[in-house]
Amino acid sequence: MEKSKKKVIKSHIKKGDTVVVLSGDSKGDTGVVEAVLAADYRAIVKGVNMVKRHVKPNADQMGGIVEKEAPIHISNLMLVDADGKASRVKNGRDDNGKKVRISKKTQEVI
Repeated sequence: MEKSKKKVIKSHIKKGDTVVVLSGDSKGDTGVVEAVLAADYRAIVKGVNMVKRHVKPNADQMGGIVEKEAPIHISNLMLVDADGKASRVKNGRDDNGKKVRISKKTQEVI
């Protein structure tokens, strides 16, 4: 089996971050990132970009129409800082020299 030849791009979004959607059908919605698909440059955000899937029944669940989150492109997401406002992110170092993410709006470590 061949490995994917897609280039993995670094992201400003990580699992557990609170984000706001900038464009698309879910514009303005906020949610928590459940997973980041780095190879596809997409993220799954809880309660955002909901789609309906028709599933067959199996031992774990009944069949029917299930509503779940679909991946959304990371460029359509912006991190929400501690103030509850969307902010761009820059990289910096803290007092110990450890790499951290910094909110450009409040200049605070995220």
